[in-house]
Amino acid sequence: MILKLNIKRKWFATSLLGAILVCSSFFTFAQNGADIYVDSKGVMRWSGTKEEVKGFGVNYALPFAHAYRSLAKKGVSHEKAIDEDVYHFARLGLDLYRVHVWDTEISDSVGNLLQTEQLRLFDYAISKMKERDMKFIITPIAYWGNGWPEPDEPTPGFSHKYGKGPSLTHPEAIRAQENYLYQFLNHVNPYTGLAYKDDPDVIAFEISNEPHHGGTETEVTAFINRMSASMRRTGTQKPIFYNMSHSVHLANAYLNADVQGGTFQWYPTNLMAGHALKGNFLPHVDEYTIPFADSSRFKQMAKIVYEFDPADVSGSYMYPAMVRSFREAGLQLAAHFAYDAMAMAPYNTEYGTHYMNLPFAPQKALSLKIASEVFHQVPLYKDFGNYPVNTTFGNFRVSHAQDLAELVSEDKFFYTNHTTAVPPAPKKLKEVAGWGSSAVVQYEGSGAYFLDKLDRGIWRLEVMPDAIWVADPYGKTSPRKTVSVVNWRSWPISIRLPDLGTEYVVEPLNEGNSLEAQARGGTFRVKPGVYLLKEKGVKSRWKGSSLWKNIRLEEFVAPATSLEKAYVLHQPLAEVNTGDSVLIEAEIITADAPASVALWVNGSAGNNVLEMKKTRGYTYVASIPAALVHRGFLNYHIVLKDIEDFQTFPAGYKGHPGDWDFHDAPPYQLRVVEKASPLYLFDAASDTDKLMRPWVRGTSLVPAPEIGNAYYFLNLQEIPAIDPLSNEGREERDYSMRFYFGDRVKGRQEQLEEAQQLIFRGMAMGNQTLPMQLALVMKDGSAWGAVLEVAPQLGDYKLSLEDLKPVKLINLPRPYPGFLPYYFENKSAKALDLNAVESLQFSVGPGLTEDARKQAYTLLIESVRLE
Repeated sequence: MILKLNIKRKWFATSLLGAILVCSSFFTFAQNGADIYVDSKGVMRWSGTKEEVKGFGVNYALPFAHAYRSLAKKGVSHEKAIDEDVYHFARLGLDLYRVHVWDTEISDSVGNLLQTEQLRLFDYAISKMKERDMKFIITPIAYWGNGWPEPDEPTPGFSHKYGKGPSLTHPEAIRAQENYLYQFLNHVNPYTGLAYKDDPDVIAFEISNEPHHGGTETEVTAFINRMSASMRRTGTQKPIFYNMSHSVHLANAYLNADVQGGTFQWYPTNLMAGHALKGNFLPHVDEYTIPFADSSRFKQMAKIVYEFDPADVSGSYMYPAMVRSFREAGLQLAAHFAYDAMAMAPYNTEYGTHYMNLPFAPQKALSLKIASEVFHQVPLYKDFGNYPVNTTFGNFRVSHAQDLAELVSEDKFFYTNHTTAVPPAPKKLKEVAGWGSSAVVQYEGSGAYFLDKLDRGIWRLEVMPDAIWVADPYGKTSPRKTVSVVNWRSWPISIRLPDLGTEYVVEPLNEGNSLEAQARGGTFRVKPGVYLLKEKGVKSRWKGSSLWKNIRLEEFVAPATSLEKAYVLHQPLAEVNTGDSVLIEAEIITADAPASVALWVNGSAGNNVLEMKKTRGYTYVASIPAALVHRGFLNYHIVLKDIEDFQTFPAGYKGHPGDWDFHDAPPYQLRVVEKASPLYLFDAASDTDKLMRPWVRGTSLVPAPEIGNAYYFLNLQEIPAIDPLSNEGREERDYSMRFYFGDRVKGRQEQLEEAQQLIFRGMAMGNQTLPMQLALVMKDGSAWGAVLEVAPQLGDYKLSLEDLKPVKLINLPRPYPGFLPYYFENKSAKALDLNAVESLQFSVGPGLTEDARKQAYTLLIESVRLE
């Protein structure tokens, strides 16, 4: 099978002469005795074994830029930080490292390599990763300044002097890059004694990071060939790659250049949303399409992923699905962007739109561990069909509804959330890694854990401290704003492994750990650390210094407790019905369990105090009786008691609402409405900042004449054209937006089920009626909509839910690269199920003539509701 195609274009056809010349060079390269070669089908193989090259790992920037400066300011040893993070790479099963080197920090303006502290730390990091059997894709040129997210510093390099654009065309800048590449590849790493051109663990080089070319194909090919030639002058025989996911209109230039492969990125949910995105994004990663996949030259080239991440998505279900699509598309290496240094992870300042760290984001890290298994187990070009069928593939399963990714096989059982899956052969299990509870491990803590079989009846257990997100890590970040904390609380853990039995012995392995225990009924109380678990009566030859794979048994890396105050994590329901009881659930984050947790409900006759009971871990619940739920606003506080002290939330006030001097502590509040009241799905005044939409100049939130009301002013000079590469080559125009309302309707599920009409309130600007398609999006990615006609008068415009038909889902936010599919259609969807709707889609385009789509379109949107 070959890559799925969205488009075929004549301009991708290479000239016969160019193809002959390039292919001649290509096959010469494949036969020259390098450690790795690219065969005639575009597959990288190890020269010795002829096996396919596979690698999966991360980008990691600690030696450079913001990360380097941040650790220096904190007084943290860079070397120690690298050692700790690299241990976690090993723990996650990562075997590939990629980085775009900040050339601006290690070069001068003419391309001479400078022996800076950043270069030394890069060398050190490479050496420590080699000790863990990792391989490398190195991109010597980044073109970036070294500031982000801070201002750039005045660095000495050519990138700082010329900038990215001129670096691609200015003669002196081009000569500086040739000089730099030659010196970089010849640079001898003092920790390994190897030049990068000769290091057998360096799989390949990518010339530069995201060059964004302009100019002609001839000019671009000439530039690439000059860079490649400077690298070949070092004598290196390693494959050289070039970025092919930017400026794809120049695809011929890349395909005709003297490189052996192309590099690609994938940010399926765009970047920099400024908050965590909600909804099901599995349809966005249904497939990875490459628009020039049918090029005969491209089929002979290797393909790798230099960066990927479902940016701003907090869930743990996405990574294995993305990697499944990579393998289906024929991609051999992939590096997630980007792993956060442990010392910086509490703040997520390096790349606020991404978040990855084992101690502070354990579920996402475990998802990455499972994705590594996908990459190594799934064959190239293996097709598992389309969503939702492809949510189960091989030994893997992903679920948006459960926020779960899992690997269930005879010897491995990995999961990112509570799961009911049962390993098919528990006696054959060799590795368990998870978060939450399963058929093998019952655990209330919120850190990751790992179980590794050393011998029959002997296992290594590693338990990480609890990780709690106390703020949205994708919001505005600052080194003074904590987004995640860890807590070293002890918890009961129950382990059910056939060869351990129920009375196994627990021995500590890591330094400073004195916890010894014997399980009773398979359970003991554990604190963070590493342990040797032995079946009762079994003798062990294993010691703390013993090696297992690429780690020592006694190794343990975790941050100290960073929980310095109590947190209550709770978001009130948006709206509930009068006369209904209301379940209140909150995460009570304290170093140790509080003496009590109470819900103080403010009623007309004073405070009503209800006990909140722990259900598991940090979760407490209480139910407000229906008799207290009256039309209006329901106010309540959550009060923690610790020995003699009280603390009241949401404000964290010292004291409780029964104190005579209780003040300055606003309550949680929710709306209580009559059951017949409309169910609002979107309100411009409160929801515009969470609209997923392409940016358009002149579009904004504007005040309405009434206090507290507002309109979303949609102002299009013309309906934008869809990139034909993302739309099977068709010229089409569309502008769409999506809003997730799933949380808003949780308190009024009954009214959602009873709704009959979808009502849009707004008006067309100007003198003519304008069509707009409204659609309800279900959790399975299917969309059900119809076109309504909006007149130039403010009013309600109604659609009967019976008239909604299947329509295309727009992949919003739009992905990088932009050539990826614009539409998704769930062809297995049967009917609209109001219990499963979670988002609202606005589309401008359907119902308009071709000429009308090229004209201005201006609309005011006030709200959308169900009745």
